[in-house]
Amino acid sequence: METRVAIIGIIVEDRESTGKLNTVLHEYADYIIGRMGIPYREKGINIISIAVDAPNDVISAMSGKIGRLPGVSAKAAYSKVSYSETRSSEGEA
Repeated sequence: METRVAIIGIIVEDRESTGKLNTVLHEYADYIIGRMGIPYREKGINIISIAVDAPNDVISAMSGKIGRLPGVSAKAAYSKVSYSETRSSEGEA
């Protein structure tokens, strides 16, 4: 299966949704490369970027679940290049 690298940009305006957001992120933890969060205290929001390497349908599903949370917006930006998945060989001796 082919994967793509993408960034999911997230804006959290309702802090009550952070627990649910973390649950979704945990559900997709195997695909997450890295995460950066910036609290913007002056505006009372949080800005989060998630770097992922996953099949298109997984990225779309993850972004959709996040974007449906109350007070949370999410958009994905995809790499133009697809990669052959190498997860099955990682960690094997």
